[in-house]
Amino acid sequence: MNASQLSPAQTPDQGSTQAPAAAVTASGGHSLYGGVTNRRVTVRDLAAAKQRGERWAMLTAYDALTAGVFDEAGIPVLLVGDSAGNCALGYESTVPVTMDEMTILSAAVVRGTKRAMVVGDLPFGSYQESPPQGLRNAARLMKEAGVGAVKLEGGERSARTIELLTESGVPVMAHIGLTPQSVHALGGYPVQGRGDEAAHRLQRDAKAVQDAGAFAVVLEAVPAELAAHVTETLAIPTVGIGAGVGCDAQVLVWTDMAGMTAGRVPKFVKQYANLRAVLGDAAREYAEEVRGATFPAPEHAFK
Repeated sequence: MNASQLSPAQTPDQGSTQAPAAAVTASGGHSLYGGVTNRRVTVRDLAAAKQRGERWAMLTAYDALTAGVFDEAGIPVLLVGDSAGNCALGYESTVPVTMDEMTILSAAVVRGTKRAMVVGDLPFGSYQESPPQGLRNAARLMKEAGVGAVKLEGGERSARTIELLTESGVPVMAHIGLTPQSVHALGGYPVQGRGDEAAHRLQRDAKAVQDAGAFAVVLEAVPAELAAHVTETLAIPTVGIGAGVGCDAQVLVWTDMAGMTAGRVPKFVKQYANLRAVLGDAAREYAEEVRGATFPAPEHAFK
């Protein structure tokens, strides 16, 4: 499939004032970045972006309010990651996250957005048993939550599941390199793909998920040079997280990106705000005004 066969990216909603209009590319189409438009971003739009060399951003989201902010900001793809386990549900890892939890969170993000493609994570234990198990749970996320695609971890080992899902009409984003659901088997969160053997294995994984029908693949904690090489060899977009600038797209956990996460964050994270400090200051100021009887003021009371 060449670029001329792909549908153009979004047409801007001229009546919207909440977000920037989509930028026009040299080819006359519209870029992925932009505001609310007349339809959601699709896998065809992502394929077209790869063809024209346009890079794009993905963020995680776990609730309707935050997802709506990112949607209005023009983020084209939102991932309802099982990282919600660490960031929203209070778990120590992604492993305890359930299908019920992912379905509830994904549905909230879908309800809070208009344009972004919403990708729902298949949590640990929801697809490893067999490809049919993966299809049942992927179908649940699409039917009950309304996601536009699902994400699952694993390269060659998950290829049969990806193939069944894509043949059944479920768009799949693959995830290779560091796979957090395997934290116990990996003994932590080490960089993947270092050394010739590991690099060859990662390249085989990338080709396997592409051949199985994945529309994109996340490369996590992979040396930048290797990630750039994989990106050049694949026809589908790569989404980097700790994989350098050579990928087609980048993803960050939103609580890391916005400075909500307490303590240390991974080396690959850039904090674009310090919302934890802002919210803490607001809560302290509110509490002091309540203690000092300056809130509610007369303008906040009914007569």
